[in-house]
Amino acid sequence: MASDNQQSDNVSRRKFLLASGAGATAALAGCTGGGDDDTTTDGGDSDNNNDDNDNSNDNSNDDSSSEASLLTAEGSSTVYPISNKGASYWVSNAPPSDGEYWGSNDEGQVPGWDKIDTDMKIADYWASKYGFEPTDKRSKPPFVVNVGLSHSGTGCKAVRDGLVDIGNSSGNITAELDISEEERDENYVDHVVGRDGQPVVVSSDVYNNGVQQLTGEQVRKIYQDEITNWKEVGGPDKQIYVVGRAEGSGTDTSFRSNMLGDPDAPMPGVDTRQGQNHGVRKVVQQNEGAIGYMALAFTNDNVLPIAIDFDGTTYKPDKDAENTIFDSSYPLNRDLHMYTTKTEDTPNGTDKREAAFINMFLSEFGQKVFVEANNYIPLPSKDIEKEKGKLPDQA
Repeated sequence: MASDNQQSDNVSRRKFLLASGAGATAALAGCTGGGDDDTTTDGGDSDNNNDDNDNSNDNSNDDSSSEASLLTAEGSSTVYPISNKGASYWVSNAPPSDGEYWGSNDEGQVPGWDKIDTDMKIADYWASKYGFEPTDKRSKPPFVVNVGLSHSGTGCKAVRDGLVDIGNSSGNITAELDISEEERDENYVDHVVGRDGQPVVVSSDVYNNGVQQLTGEQVRKIYQDEITNWKEVGGPDKQIYVVGRAEGSGTDTSFRSNMLGDPDAPMPGVDTRQGQNHGVRKVVQQNEGAIGYMALAFTNDNVLPIAIDFDGTTYKPDKDAENTIFDSSYPLNRDLHMYTTKTEDTPNGTDKREAAFINMFLSEFGQKVFVEANNYIPLPSKDIEKEKGKLPDQA
């Protein structure tokens, strides 16, 4: 939990970053940060289309100041494809005539999407809803957004400590920071922007040798070192190479919670752990006999999701199946979070910059272009309305 002293420190740090942000904005013409060669920095898709500071406005932008400020986010590699793509669109501030950025389906970019009826550029449009003055200039949004890549635990700690405005997490902050729900509600706002049907994946040699479905109990036993050879589950006579996410990542926390029943459950069967989803994908792709768990956005033809039978119901990696891992009933389904903090300057937990950016994801446009196009699960309408209710009133 962020103590009272921590909350005071957060406010001080936020005010310091406000003072220093104008100078930083020019240096951050890009919108991403991260430390892995597989990571894109333009918000676009790579490697099979899915790879993978705070300048507080004192919660009042009614003067529509033209002075650019910096909005920062960091955390989960699962949320990163959504957040980073949104940031790249934001920083582009492209006009509605640019179908690539506005998600027009004129050439089939996003089936089922209808253009927003506006002449405004993309960041201008969403920022104006919270009182920001449009710049009407391409590549010059009303404020800059920068997204860093780490993992959920780091993102939650960073937003707790006032190092970033938004903490991206694929795990619940209660588990990531070991706090109670009361402490969460006292200090943070949980903005859910989409869902991930977390798949279990295997290397192509295992898949092609008949292991295209397991039971939940078999997966548990593999990770608890009770099943160690693929022949025990109908596969080839080959040792199982078990890949896990780093402890503290939201993907790991969610997997342990949903598959093993406890976010702290031991997994003695794990042979190696990777800090980010694309690391899991690379290891599974490069090693025979491998199994792992990761986010949907990072699967590809060499790292294949398998069907899982939970208590007689088989969930398939097929959107058209009767029971699918893309459905909210799938037991490994988890929310994708953007956390903001409550401070003296933002007692409701979300300032107008944060609200303008997050609101973009809570639209039909955002759900189609940033969530569904990244192979994640859009929120149903009732959940979108619930999430919009957490934002401050629009201008």
